[in-house]
Amino acid sequence: MPLKSLGSIILAAGDGKRLRSNFPKALHRICGRPMIEHILRTIDGLVDYKQAVVVGFAHEMVKEALKDFNVDFALQEKRLGTGHAVMMTKPLFENFDGDILILVGDAPLLSRGTIDKLIERHRHQDASATVLTTRMKKPAGYGRILRHQDHTVMSIVEDKDANIYEKKINEVNTGTYVFDSRDLFKALENIKPNNEQGEYYLTDVIQIMVSEKKRVEAYVTKDPSETMGINDRVQFAKAERIMRDRILERLMLSGVTIVDPSSTFIDDSVEIGIDTIIEPNTCIYGRTVIGTGCVIGPLTQIYDSEIGERTHINSSYLRGCTIPPGMSIGPFANLQHGEIVYARAKKAQ
Repeated sequence: MPLKSLGSIILAAGDGKRLRSNFPKALHRICGRPMIEHILRTIDGLVDYKQAVVVGFAHEMVKEALKDFNVDFALQEKRLGTGHAVMMTKPLFENFDGDILILVGDAPLLSRGTIDKLIERHRHQDASATVLTTRMKKPAGYGRILRHQDHTVMSIVEDKDANIYEKKINEVNTGTYVFDSRDLFKALENIKPNNEQGEYYLTDVIQIMVSEKKRVEAYVTKDPSETMGINDRVQFAKAERIMRDRILERLMLSGVTIVDPSSTFIDDSVEIGIDTIIEPNTCIYGRTVIGTGCVIGPLTQIYDSEIGERTHINSSYLRGCTIPPGMSIGPFANLQHGEIVYARAKKAQ
């Protein structure tokens, strides 16, 4: 049996109210990229049908930020819940018969490996829906996963609706799903805004499918941090720290020496060659490319620059610079705005 095609929907209509911001939530930058860009890069090459992004607040700003990505937009003018957001994408999937991956735009830590395993579980079990879940020591605030004896999903109970026994369940809904497209949009026709907020909840689709005897599965990710949604600046800082550690680990495994990871900040977009040493208290941002065999730092900041191989930069600030190979910069150099450095640099010994 051939594999189904896969489409995706990213829910990114939210504002930055809880972040105390005037910018769309999904455009807040983490390690150099907007949150939604991290998500799109994670699923790059996975989706073979349409990639839909649901926009709302400041939607023109979001569209401009994603102009270089192959995505289709669906506008949610009134934010009436996650179910309503997915309804807005129906015209994009009108004739689609496949699976749809649904992701939230404020969870940039989700890994490709976890998404692959979620889809694999969904297809192996021939499910109508598969929920990504995780287990938390403190699950307060999250929807609880109730299972049948055969371990399929029975329902998702929101925290405010859970009884004392259900509140003890530590398996929670992460807001990431895979659905059979036809089953999804059929069930969406039957959800009702029967709640205090008057919103259409995507979780109600699960209950409808279960009532229709359709198979609903769950895949449990072992790392709860992957599923972290960002709702305030405290969570934002935690997510930034986790992603920064991932970036540094990736660089070290690729052949870069980072002397003190706790004082080193490197954006996801930065490229660094092998045998380069990053000294303590160094920050490297933007579209910076550093060649092989360099020594960068200590006490150095570099933005959007190209650094030739075997270059030594000590206690300096660079922005938008191109440095030829074998140069020695600093200490206390301040170079900006596209300078190609020759006379102001010494050949490294």
